[in-house]
Amino acid sequence: MTTPAVPLGHRNLSPNAWLLDRARKHTPRFHFDPETTDVEAWREKTLAAVLATLGEEPPACEPNPVLLGEIELDGFIQQRWMMDVEDGLSTIVAVNRPSGGGEESTWAPILCWHGHDMGGKEPIMGNRSTALLRSYADDGYNYGAVMARHGFVTIGVDWMGHGDFDEQRKWRISSPQKGVEMDWCDTYYLNATNLGMTPLGINIAHGKRVLDFVTTLPYVQDGPIGVMGVSGGGTMSLWSALADPRIAATEIICYSDTFPDFGFRDSNYCGMQITPGLFSLVDVSDLQGLLFPRALMVDLGFFDDCFMLESAGPCADRVEEIYRRAGASHRFRRQLFAAGHSWCDEQSADFFGEHLR
Repeated sequence: MTTPAVPLGHRNLSPNAWLLDRARKHTPRFHFDPETTDVEAWREKTLAAVLATLGEEPPACEPNPVLLGEIELDGFIQQRWMMDVEDGLSTIVAVNRPSGGGEESTWAPILCWHGHDMGGKEPIMGNRSTALLRSYADDGYNYGAVMARHGFVTIGVDWMGHGDFDEQRKWRISSPQKGVEMDWCDTYYLNATNLGMTPLGINIAHGKRVLDFVTTLPYVQDGPIGVMGVSGGGTMSLWSALADPRIAATEIICYSDTFPDFGFRDSNYCGMQITPGLFSLVDVSDLQGLLFPRALMVDLGFFDDCFMLESAGPCADRVEEIYRRAGASHRFRRQLFAAGHSWCDEQSADFFGEHLR
């Protein structure tokens, strides 16, 4: 028996602390170096590696859209469509357009992606039918309704495990997990990666197919497309833009941070927000920086208790540096607003008006 070099009471028995320490010391393979001279080459190489982590994209299918109904709400008109996104899987899409237009009127489209929980697309797209939905909307999760009033077509759909895709709401069928407390995002991650896919990749594919259909509607303007979302919706907005060059302007709301901080330290992410080996390649600032030279607005909540300002701010700084090094500073915008983990209706209409019209 030997005398230990480190006192036994100082040994670490926490795998989580061990992983956090490794994350703190880790530099991703494609982490942007401020001294990089060929930013285009960095982007091309890094984007290819990042998109490869999404796994196999599920096969496309015919959308077979059916209009479920149309109603006029406060300042906008909403249509609900049912369409197929996979063979054997359908979804419901909410599409808002401004009130008062003529038969020939068209408006620029913005994808309004929801985050983890928060009622899925419903409060975002203007559903105020319950006290809970009204509370979400009033707390800043109503950008799909507000941006329609600002003169855009807005589009909302549910991601796996949320809204119409919430397994706990399947009262019409027998679900083996009904009533079981669990985070379906993590279960979907295990199941999808077992099949060579990822929930993030599947959701992105669904978003693309929704966009393919919505751009055929007569009131949707041809041309550049926008995307916006809060928190997990910011994740989806970022990845949708990375994977779809049709998207010209992106607003990422309260999703700026570092993987060691919000991920390893806070365990503040889920299986719909990551891909295998992602942090071995990049951090969040690198992902956001890959959007150059397309327009990007990053929103930071001064009182955000989910993505803390002390790490969100430096993340935005690094993204701004990438845009500066790429000669695209004029296409980067940062908004710091006096609220928490939510959206603030201050600069969005001006930002998308500049880049979509």
